[in-house]
Order: sequence, then structure tokens, then C-alpha cells
Amino acid sequence: MTASRPATSRPLSRGDLRLLVLSLLAAQPRHGYELIKGISEMFVQVYTPSAGSIYPVLSQFEAAGWVSALEEAGRKRYQLTALGQAELAAQREEVEAALHRVRHSARSIAKANLPPVVRDAMRELKQALGVHHARWQYDNAAVVAQALSEAAARIRAQGR
Repeated sequence: MTASRPATSRPLSRGDLRLLVLSLLAAQPRHGYELIKGISEMFVQVYTPSAGSIYPVLSQFEAAGWVSALEEAGRKRYQLTALGQAELAAQREEVEAALHRVRHSARSIAKANLPPVVRDAMRELKQALGVHHARWQYDNAAVVAQALSEAAARIRAQGR
């Protein structure tokens, strides 16, 4: 599995979806739709897994005894069993690595989806900040921090 991949490649590496589902179910029992939304949130909504990819994983987990499904109003809520918790513990390093890859992939996808003019402005900002290196003085840092906070607020306001 490569550490960096082009933005047009798959957002998840082989086996990562299984690890993410295992991780999310460890946090709390969830419906399949909640798992889809949870993974989508990890990717800041730039990637959302399909039901056709989530439900087969849940079926495999159920067959392996890693999850049990409770029927609620016609929907199944999945929760890890003791066997599933043991599997999660056995795969803890792989789960952590998958979560790291997701964060990297989400950043890459989000960056690739930015308009070129915004990407160029971000590059210019990084270069301007880099000029200071460790030579920041408190007054300068406070002015820059205020400008960045104001820019962030304006950007958030545009998204509404």
C-alpha cells in the first residue's frame, strides 16, 4: 500500500473499509446507514461508501461472529461481540494505520477538489508563513493569527 496516491485513485486501501467498520462499531452500536455516514464524515463528505460496500462487510462480520444484529423497527443495529472485540484488539495496529491512511486520503481528495485559484492562494499563504520560520514576534504572530481567523470566518460564512 502506498503512502501517497493520486487524488483520482481509490480513497481506501484494500481492507481499510473492514477496519474502519470494526473501529466505528467498537465506539458504539450502529445501523449500516450510520456507518456510511460515519465514514463519510471521516472523509469530510468528499467520499461516501455505498450501501453495496458496507452491508456485505456487516454480513461477513456477522457470519464470523464478530457482530450481532438487533432488529429495531425493521432496521438492524450492529454491535461488536466479544469475538469482534478480540478481533479489533488483534488488529489494533492495522486499524490505527487505516485511520492514518484515511486522514491522509481525505486531505488529498479535499485538496484535489479545491478550485485551482484557491489551491494557489493556499500555496502562497504557506510560503508567506514559511518566510518567518522561528523568527516570530508576538505582535506579528497575533496580527497573522487574527487575519487567518477572520479569513476562516468569511470562508465559513460563504458556505452557508
